[in-house]
Amino acid sequence: MLDNLNQLRDDALSALSPIWDEQQLEEWRIKYLGRKGALAAQMEQLGAIPKEQRAAAGKLANEVKNALETAYEAKVGAIKQRALSESLEAEPLDVTLPGRPVAHGRLHPVTTTMRELYRIWGDMGFQVFRTREIETDEMNFQLLNIPPFHPARDNWSTFYIADTEERVLLRTHTSPGQIRAMRAMHPNPIRVILPGMCYRYEQITARSEIQFPQIEGLAVGHNITFADLLGTMTEFARRMFGENAKVRFRADHFPFTEPSMELDVECFLCKGAGCGVCKYTGWLEILGSGMVHPDVLRNGGYDPAEWSGFAFGMGPQRIAMLKHDIKDIRYFWGNDLRFLEQF
Repeated sequence: MLDNLNQLRDDALSALSPIWDEQQLEEWRIKYLGRKGALAAQMEQLGAIPKEQRAAAGKLANEVKNALETAYEAKVGAIKQRALSESLEAEPLDVTLPGRPVAHGRLHPVTTTMRELYRIWGDMGFQVFRTREIETDEMNFQLLNIPPFHPARDNWSTFYIADTEERVLLRTHTSPGQIRAMRAMHPNPIRVILPGMCYRYEQITARSEIQFPQIEGLAVGHNITFADLLGTMTEFARRMFGENAKVRFRADHFPFTEPSMELDVECFLCKGAGCGVCKYTGWLEILGSGMVHPDVLRNGGYDPAEWSGFAFGMGPQRIAMLKHDIKDIRYFWGNDLRFLEQF
């Protein structure tokens, strides 16, 4: 039995070697590996041999089967490669044929919005200053006039990632960058924007996400007044939304600025008449701003008796939604080409 299996393997491999035709290869497979082939016939005889020889014969039969199947697969690949080579030799490549067009990538709408914001603020004298996304409770809240148990903390559902003495967290806004920028640049005047991702433990809806980009702005110097803030915000709105953009300012409250205000621009879809996008008010809320609170200046290393400044914060996603009439913020994270290819 063992001799027959060895002989079968040698005969099959010898017969396979000169084959370069797919039809002949299929005939070889049927002859040796088919259900009624030579190997199957040998394996049917395993039950008839003595029990003490059966294990060795079965093992050899499987080895022969594996060897023939491996040789068969290798021959299939070799025949295909040979056919391809012959085809290329008979029909040389025509290098004059036009190439297939490659799909062009494009920038995400939030990326283009942020780059436009960088350009505008850069032209107005503000440089980019990047800070960390993992912050301490002290930096994220306490140094910004938001002590423990302050009711303003209810506005930020925070991801705490380390319950240590410092209470490490994912920053809920880019405002901690104000403290870091002041401490890094003291005692010089400051004109910076602070872009980056923020994180809040919120329900994901058409208007809210658990992670989102923000751009904070900070200006610190001698004799900076509220009039400087008004002029800067008005100029920004006109550069971003057009020379004829109408703006209004509304009083608001932020713990780290005093006084504080919101900047609105006239809805550019309904021109102030009122529509669903502006909630029928005729105005679109763009950003929050205010004069830097004296305590925050002091925490950053600047004496509020000699220095003053203003700060502002905006959401690039919100601006992109307003400019492109996007109704659902979740589209930005969906990676849906049907949406992204519109920009």
